[in-house]
Amino acid sequence: MSGPQTSVSTTSRSATSDASDPSATKSGLFAALGAYVIWGFLPLYLILVKIVPPTEFVAWRIIWTLPLCLLIVMLRGQRHALMTAVRSGAVMLTLLLTAVLIAINWLVYIWAIQNGEVYAASLGYYINPLLNVVLGTVFLGEKLTRRQWAAVALAACGVALLLGGALTTLWISLTLAASFGTYGLLRKRVDVGAVPGLTIESAILILPAMAAVVYFAGLPAGSSFGNDLSLSLLIMLGGVLTAVPLLLFAIAARRMAYSTLGFIQFLAPTIVFILGLTVFGQELKTVQLACFILIWSAAAIFVWDIWARQQRPPLVPSEPAKG
Repeated sequence: MSGPQTSVSTTSRSATSDASDPSATKSGLFAALGAYVIWGFLPLYLILVKIVPPTEFVAWRIIWTLPLCLLIVMLRGQRHALMTAVRSGAVMLTLLLTAVLIAINWLVYIWAIQNGEVYAASLGYYINPLLNVVLGTVFLGEKLTRRQWAAVALAACGVALLLGGALTTLWISLTLAASFGTYGLLRKRVDVGAVPGLTIESAILILPAMAAVVYFAGLPAGSSFGNDLSLSLLIMLGGVLTAVPLLLFAIAARRMAYSTLGFIQFLAPTIVFILGLTVFGQELKTVQLACFILIWSAAAIFVWDIWARQQRPPLVPSEPAKG
């Protein structure tokens, strides 16, 4: 028991230290923005591969993500870090859990987009930041100011409005929020870098992925890969679009306060929300507009609070009085 406890404790201190370092926080912010912008526009890509069954597509994503991650590990000289993580039972157990969580998240999200449930997918990632705040305060000891709690309350009201009009697809939203929220928390605490971690996750999933590919190849319709050049290239692109944002997110999760990271995530579902109204032609209802306004008001308050606290001059200890 002492081994895993020491590992978690060390990782928590490291994550806390990174989150308090201004330069690390800044780089984490750019990484988070990059990840969420890519995820926000991902539905446009998923429509191009709509012909591929969700389970088969997730399998191909895993298969094409692994070699890309291995290449990055080699180029960055992280083989030692990779092997160190593999030798740690605690790290491998955590990455087994995160691998399962991210696979579930991918499958549900792709199914939702391909079946026209863009609204439910967007809602899931509106709920997720609220879950991140709860996870950050409960498990990581992060503290929120009064303004930040007010932002949480506003966002919760917005989500509650959407929940009232999306009960039939609520399982999609809750699964997406819970799977990715827990994934991010575990990746923040585990003592492994972003690239080695994703490499191990992909390796854990590679055998089930290959089994799924073989299964679909044996069906009358055959495999989606290899018959059409453009579709095959799009499927291969899935590896890049999987690895890059997840790596950016893992970097951000280790360098930023997790509750702050959660509110930046409002960017992705908002992009998806706008795509649903424009590209996917979904009707804008009054309740959706009200939710949109509440959630972005919450995000604005949260960001304003962070900016205001950063502008405060540091406290300088007064010199002791000379006797």
